[in-house]
Amino acid sequence: MLPAAVAWFCHRADGQRRLGLADPAADGVRLLDLGPVDELELLAGGALDGRRLEEQRGRARPLAEPITWQVPVARPSKILCLGKNFAAHAAEFGAAVPDEPLFFTKLVDTLLPHQGDVLLPHWLDTRIDHEIELGVVLGFADPQRLGRKYVTPDDALDLVAGYTILDDVTARGMQGDDRGERKPWLRCKSFDTFCPIGPWVVPSSALDVGDLAIALTVNGEPRQASRTSLMVVDVPHALAYLSRHTTLRPGDIIAMGTPAGVGPLLDGDRVSGTIEGIGELRHGVVREPRPR
Repeated sequence: MLPAAVAWFCHRADGQRRLGLADPAADGVRLLDLGPVDELELLAGGALDGRRLEEQRGRARPLAEPITWQVPVARPSKILCLGKNFAAHAAEFGAAVPDEPLFFTKLVDTLLPHQGDVLLPHWLDTRIDHEIELGVVLGFADPQRLGRKYVTPDDALDLVAGYTILDDVTARGMQGDDRGERKPWLRCKSFDTFCPIGPWVVPSSALDVGDLAIALTVNGEPRQASRTSLMVVDVPHALAYLSRHTTLRPGDIIAMGTPAGVGPLLDGDRVSGTIEGIGELRHGVVREPRPR
């Protein structure tokens, strides 16, 4: 599934990380190569908005498949995630929606590109779950990358470069143990490869994410299906809340929470997550080999 508007992505060719353009033109989708890229520099310059991407269509060259996919942002300063942001998801674990937004972080090494494989740790035999989520990629004119704090909901969308898809993979059994001992969620959320993301980033100017279908299947079996309109906290209010606690910087990734229907991932599974207007994120699941 492809994006509904011109979108950007990252891939690797000739030993370099490169910027690509997905162009759903009238004659079919063209994947275009815009050359070597430092996406953080572009995001800090506000250079990946919809208008500027439209201007690039004429100079981009066709990109041959197969594509070696890369994550959209390789070195974000942080990945911030909202918990229990769909009431039905909170309810499926016997919990209520928190009085104020609940957020946690995932480490950068969790990032996994489209069509990659989530690695189930060889030593962990408790349940590991999928969690499809709307991903928000920040990018705004800030050449010195000083970031922004104390933004208002009215101004918050000015910080958003675009939207993508991610799977907030979670070691559920470990999370339950940690919750019971009042420990943070960091380790259960932050195993390497536990954040598949991409492939496209649709510019914020091209997409209203207020009411989009969001769904996930495993091996073709429907697991999660909802709409972004059912998020308890929307994108502007989430960014305003987060900016009270931490500086938001170009390239930061915000995960907006998952709907009900989370379930276990097993060795050999094939996962497909879709969000209306953004496209499809696919990844596999494999058991990590034991070290010799």
